[in-house]
Order: sequence, then structure tokens, then C-alpha cells
Amino acid sequence: MQLLKTLGLGLVALACSVAASAAPQRFALDPENTHVHWELKHFGTSTLRGRFDTINGSITLDREAHSGSASISIDTASLSTGTRIFDGVVRGPQLLATSEHPSAYFVASRFTFEGERLVSVAGEFTLRGNSRPLTLKAMRFACRNDTATDPTTAREVCGGDFEAEFNRSDFGITHSLPFVGDAVRLVVQIEGVRQ
Repeated sequence: MQLLKTLGLGLVALACSVAASAAPQRFALDPENTHVHWELKHFGTSTLRGRFDTINGSITLDREAHSGSASISIDTASLSTGTRIFDGVVRGPQLLATSEHPSAYFVASRFTFEGERLVSVAGEFTLRGNSRPLTLKAMRFACRNDTATDPTTAREVCGGDFEAEFNRSDFGITHSLPFVGDAVRLVVQIEGVRQ
């Protein structure tokens, strides 16, 4: 009888352990390794490019249930094109209007998997106070244990590269159309550290 009781307790403990490891996990974005790059056509010849350097937020990932959620905030004034004068123009009232709209947001609750592979993250993107659906296509996504700094305090890091496209006119940014393209391509680099 004691053996059955001990075995029963062991099975309960194992079930609790498996349930805990299968629970959703929260990852805080690593600001050093998270950036949003953008590009659009310039007069049909070259491509204008820039990036946002200050990104905050978190991702919740439930690998067992193949689901997740994300809440990401982008500091629009952290824009960098490599040209200070052009940075000022893009931050100005006719384009990003960073004084009136200091943040852009991406909030997602639809993670799509094919087998174990994350293929897309769909949600709502808010820019200049306008919100539209946006789907980020996963080019790659993986998780690893980071032991580089201290092997005794290994931490799990998940991240990947994502792409999306939207029309800037949908967000009220119509300056220089049609000479500067309407379609904006996003390339998003994200890494999150498990909390």
C-alpha cells in the first residue's frame, strides 16, 4: 500500500512538472538584438532605408499549444536613416509626426504554426494613431540556451527574422506620393529572453 501511495505521489509530481514546463512562457525583448528595419522605393530607382532602434515589449509563447501573443512598442523618434537631415524630415509632421505620435504599436494574438515551426504572427499595427491588421511572416525562428556569459545561469533566448508589408497611405502618410512608394517593407529582427 505504501508503495502505491509513493508511486501515486510521484506520478502527481511528474504530471505537475510536465504541466509547468508546458505552460505559456513570457519573453522580454532584448533591446540590443531587436530592431525594425523599413524600406520603400524612391522615385522608382533606388530604395530608401532606415530602422527604429528603441523597441520594448514582450512575447508569450506556448509551444505545446502552438499559440502565443505579443505586445511591442516602437519609439518612432528612434528612427535612423544614416542621414541626420533626412531623419528630421521623416520624423516631421508630414511623415511620422513623432511629436504627436511618439510610439507605434504591434499587438498580436494569432501565432500560426506548421508542425513545430512558427510561420506567422498576425495582429494589429498602430502608426500615427491609425490601426490596421498586419501579419509578420517568419523567415526563421528558433530558441536556444544562452550560456555565453555564465554557464551556471543559462537563460533561454528565442528569436527570429520576420517580414511584412503595408501601405503607408493606410496610416495617413501620403506626403510625396506617388514619387516615393506607398508600399513599405518591414524586416523585423527580434530576440527575447525568457523571464
